[in-house]
Amino acid sequence: MPYEADDQQRVDEAIREAEGSTKLLVRDPTESQKLGPFTVMCTIWNRTIGSGIYVTPAIILKSTNSVGVSLLLWAFGVVIGMSALLIWLELGLSVPKYDLSGRDSAEPQEGETTLECVPRNGGEKNYLEYIYKAPKLRTICMYGVVYVILGNLSGNAIAFGYYLLNAFGLEGHAPAARGLAVGSLTIACLLHASWRNGGIWVNNIFACLKILILLAVIGIGFAASAGAKFGHGPVHGDTVNPTTGKITSNFDTSSSFANTRNDVASYANPLLFVAYTFSGYEQPFYVLSEVSRPKRIFAKSTIFAMGLVSLLFMLVNVAYFCAVDFDQRLNNNLDMATLFFSEVFGNDLAPRVMSGIIALSILGNIVVMTFTACRVKQEIAKEGVLISRRLSRFFASASTTPYAHFKARFFSSKLPLSQQPPPEQSPAAALLLHWIFSMIMIAATSSTIPSVAYTVLVSLYSYTVVILVGFFVASGLLYLRFVSPERKEWKANAGFKPWGGPTAAIIYALVCAFLLITSFFPPSIGSPFHKSATQTEWWIVPTVGLSVMALGYVYYLILAYVIPKVRKQVLVVDREAIIVKDGEEWVQAVELVEADWVARPGPGASGHGDGNGPYYESVTVQVAK
Repeated sequence: MPYEADDQQRVDEAIREAEGSTKLLVRDPTESQKLGPFTVMCTIWNRTIGSGIYVTPAIILKSTNSVGVSLLLWAFGVVIGMSALLIWLELGLSVPKYDLSGRDSAEPQEGETTLECVPRNGGEKNYLEYIYKAPKLRTICMYGVVYVILGNLSGNAIAFGYYLLNAFGLEGHAPAARGLAVGSLTIACLLHASWRNGGIWVNNIFACLKILILLAVIGIGFAASAGAKFGHGPVHGDTVNPTTGKITSNFDTSSSFANTRNDVASYANPLLFVAYTFSGYEQPFYVLSEVSRPKRIFAKSTIFAMGLVSLLFMLVNVAYFCAVDFDQRLNNNLDMATLFFSEVFGNDLAPRVMSGIIALSILGNIVVMTFTACRVKQEIAKEGVLISRRLSRFFASASTTPYAHFKARFFSSKLPLSQQPPPEQSPAAALLLHWIFSMIMIAATSSTIPSVAYTVLVSLYSYTVVILVGFFVASGLLYLRFVSPERKEWKANAGFKPWGGPTAAIIYALVCAFLLITSFFPPSIGSPFHKSATQTEWWIVPTVGLSVMALGYVYYLILAYVIPKVRKQVLVVDREAIIVKDGEEWVQAVELVEADWVARPGPGASGHGDGNGPYYESVTVQVAK
């Protein structure tokens, strides 16, 4: 709906101010351009349903050597995923908070402060900044370096190339697989830079297809277990019970838990992959300010989406074991899904079709992650920390899409210019930043075969972006609830209060802490994580992950101490959010951003004593009354 007259006037004034100053203007989408509940759900489905559900089951099974333990790990994965979602909901619908004491026509009482959450893009960037307030520059540098470098799906892109080649019967062409990886990432970036709404449609189509594919796998597996025949695959032969048509060894408790591995790494590493498979929950939080009526629909949409995908993942794993005999065939195969189709249909075409399906699912991952991750990187750039003022301003900018220009030229609206909604925009520069580091990660693993590159890159993403960052978010929420000076206000005024209170945060913090430590434990011989299988030492992934975060701290020291001392300048950031009422909810309409290095203020100047050391930030929030 259109803004109130006073609200629109404030927005127009901000736009005119940006035109006559050095401030960068960034528009939020209009109501007609915002994401509805269905798109929010599709964002989770498209990111969560990817290579993980097809590839990870075999990795987990070979690591644990037990059907029963594998299913238990998947069930625990549901608990991990739902716990993480509840944490993100509590924080996402509670921060950032703004003082909106002047929102009513009546004058507020002296000393009165009214804090309201106004949704903003960025996800855990905002939550970490809110929890670890001082020094803020340290928080944004450490998170920013991790996410800018590793916040991409380069590993999935390599897997896309690998499986697409398999679908066409061209196995073993590693250079071609990397070429397809580069092509898929490039196309996704160009799509979102050229046509924002088109990228959203593509995301939703992929999500629906993926749901249908999972339902088909479940139906085929259960039907094969009941005796239905789909071809001449081994599952219809001697490996099944002639009376019931079922593979009994997989579900026999006396054998399904036999010969399980007893080393910690055989459980920690698979759990890391399970956590990665469920990690799509955070995607809509990265674009929260682009969601329509988030306080009303967001929690219900995300919980339903995660609940459905969790149910489907459990049923798919059971369906696999209805058709695939672990004892005779599974241990020598790379992934579960292609073997599943071979066992059911019994021909060479079926595994190739499954490889094509996996490639399609991975491509959907790349599309949605490109859309959301570039918004996070745009928010990081708004803080002025990307090397120089010009680069930060460039990557923080948004531009009108080529499709919007095309539409305006050939399909112009009949409404008066003053009544036409602003054209759609995209963070094209942030998409370029996303693409650059995706290419760097592909190049960094170019000396390995695609399957090893996939394992290393996915493990690295999981360890840092999912687990390391997740630990700080979950433990930070526990700090807000039990230790911080504002703990009473937080419990009373949180925008979302999860079931079980702090239970979700406790579970997720403990799981993340366990995985952060046990990733340094060596896997046993025969594990898919052993050096003989991965061609890399087990300690490389956690060491590199922690080193990237340490690099963020070094980057902070340079920005906070070295540059101010050498140049006699400090970083000043001004982010002016124009907040208006949209229906019953407060939203950010536009934002004016200015970050620059200025001469160091003298003694007593504003900025001292704010806990940020030599980093100075001035934030002005304008609220339409």
